[in-house]
Amino acid sequence: MKTYLYMTLLPEALVASHLNPEDYGAYLATGTQKRARGQAIFFKLTDGYAEQQFARLGIGSDLGQPGGPARRSSYLSIYRVLEQVPLTALESLHLITEDGRNLTLKPGTYESDAAPRMHLYQEFCPVTPRVVSTLDPKVFAARITDLSQKVSLPAIVFAELKLERLAENADAPDVDNLPYPNMPHLRDCLREFYTKPGKSTKTVIRFLQQDVLYRTLRKGFYAASAGGGFVYFPMPSKDELETTYYHWWRSAHSTFGG
Repeated sequence: MKTYLYMTLLPEALVASHLNPEDYGAYLATGTQKRARGQAIFFKLTDGYAEQQFARLGIGSDLGQPGGPARRSSYLSIYRVLEQVPLTALESLHLITEDGRNLTLKPGTYESDAAPRMHLYQEFCPVTPRVVSTLDPKVFAARITDLSQKVSLPAIVFAELKLERLAENADAPDVDNLPYPNMPHLRDCLREFYTKPGKSTKTVIRFLQQDVLYRTLRKGFYAASAGGGFVYFPMPSKDELETTYYHWWRSAHSTFGG
């Protein structure tokens, strides 16, 4: 029986499971009784890294239950997991809707925006604030994982969310399609970049309060570590979401978040 190694983001944990990514995602989102529902985001780690960790921990393929049924999840660590996992071990990122549908993202080539703009970032691990920034994702990642800075992290996973016209103008009208709470506060945060030219980042919300609306994702997810490590997991194009990944996309649109 094959054993997989996953790193979940909400909450941050290292988990071994006999379930493949599709089944594990459905298990996290809907449980075994199909009553409770909830969003889930996790990385599948490479088989090579998994084997190393299982050997180090003395864990066999039976996960400590000889002859027993398949184990859905066996927690191996719940503390400072991300900083201990090399970015090269992040094989794929899985976005699970509340009814258990899975979208798999693979590492891709990162390209910065052609022109300067403002960004809205949702951090997922190891901290969960939502911030606005004038820094593009790669520069933002390098800044927050620079351990010489007064405030820094050894590693981080975050996503960029859509700002639409607010990315160029904090006072832009006709942005009612943005489903974020307290839009006046978001505009005020963006305006600070005009009044304080030296400022590059501003916290909008201190911690993740609800599920993230997948339909607000812009470009994709980013993982970074101190020393310049950086991996980009791009989202499919809108056309791909509406065709190839239609069922996941439809499910994502039924989620209410913030």
